[in-house]
Amino acid sequence: MDDEYAKLIRRMNPPRVVIDNNACEDATVIQVDSVNKHGILLDVVQVLSDMNLVITSIINLLSLFIIIVVMFNVIDHNGNKIRDKEVIDYIQRRLENNPSFAPSFRESVGVVPTEEYTSIELTGTDRPGLLSEVCAVLADLHCNVVNAEIWTHNTRAAAVVNVTDDSSGHAIKDPVCLSRIRDLLCNVLRGSDDPKTAKTTLSPPGVTNRGRRLHQIMFADRDYDRVERAGQGRYRDRDRDRDRSRLPNVTVVDCVEKDYTVVTMRAKDRPKLLFDIICTLTDMQYVVYHGVVQTARTEAYQEFYIRHVDGFPISSEAERDRLVQCLEAAIERRASEGMELELCTEDRVGLLSDITRIFRENSLCIRRAEISTQDGKANDTFYVTDVTGNPVDPKIIDSIRREIGDTVLQVKHDSYLSPKSPRTTTIGFLFGNFFKARSLQNFKLIRSYS
Repeated sequence: MDDEYAKLIRRMNPPRVVIDNNACEDATVIQVDSVNKHGILLDVVQVLSDMNLVITSIINLLSLFIIIVVMFNVIDHNGNKIRDKEVIDYIQRRLENNPSFAPSFRESVGVVPTEEYTSIELTGTDRPGLLSEVCAVLADLHCNVVNAEIWTHNTRAAAVVNVTDDSSGHAIKDPVCLSRIRDLLCNVLRGSDDPKTAKTTLSPPGVTNRGRRLHQIMFADRDYDRVERAGQGRYRDRDRDRDRSRLPNVTVVDCVEKDYTVVTMRAKDRPKLLFDIICTLTDMQYVVYHGVVQTARTEAYQEFYIRHVDGFPISSEAERDRLVQCLEAAIERRASEGMELELCTEDRVGLLSDITRIFRENSLCIRRAEISTQDGKANDTFYVTDVTGNPVDPKIIDSIRREIGDTVLQVKHDSYLSPKSPRTTTIGFLFGNFFKARSLQNFKLIRSYS
């Protein structure tokens, strides 16, 4: 009965999207009014992130009973307003047709199989050369990597890898072959002193965003737990008392007057930062009732007023500490540590195995990677350091480029060097003193709807 009532409410209140290029000097303003349900904010942010649009700020977010109203300032990846009418129409169609009616991850994972490829999820202890070993196993098993994303954080590694049979070009369906792939990859992932269990899961891909799935995999693997590191001692539970200038910086406090928990975050600005935060809050079963987001130069500030899905704020110090750790982990997982290398060349079976082997032989450690192929072309991005996590010697990169090809492998960016010119954003009258006010309560935007 509740499901039928929810469907009726959605039919009576379809999403309304307004896209305005005149309201802000340097960004496109997108306002979405929709039926409120758990995960709706993530649905909207995911649509914009999937289109590689940059959300420079949330200038209004109000959750009112059955309706949610959210207003974004958005630019494209070049820092410009969105002026292409076809792109604007596509955004409108996606936002109006998807969020309120699309099933959530918990309802849809694994139920939309594809004949195109087999999806492999990997979890294990990170170590130098791990990706190279995984790729070598896949190549030996005649698996061609179509696309993949690999994250490492806090000594853990996770990956979602989509492969095909190199002879047929389609998904692998033979159960004997699938079992062998799973067993061999588990052997590679299982470290000799690994306190956690390595996991390899073979499953048909669903509609879930790959970044969101990686967050879920690493969260389930508890990569947010503090670990013992050589020469450093053990991190303390009271990490929040450390130097406040450190980024990311997350605080979780009570707003007793309004019966909310207030989460504030300062972090280096980067693409999909907002998505990573909202994804984590949603999957941890928190609801965002109000919030603001703003970027200034290279730093981002986010503030959200949240409650549990049951309507109650956080009630224990232990849970506050856990949320701080989980949000810090969510921010750090996608951080672009090290030198960014871009590989563009003709795709072939075993290409990824060869490239990662060369990296391993030259003592490069892959911290994060995005692998994609389209129309016979491979377009891969790797973030690398040396095996100790320090900057890579430029002479080694020069040697690798000569071996692979100067036009095939290029250096795009190095996070250890001076950052790129910061993108400046115009802060409107509402946020003129944002970083001084530091709180939505100062703007009288918070009301109790409990």
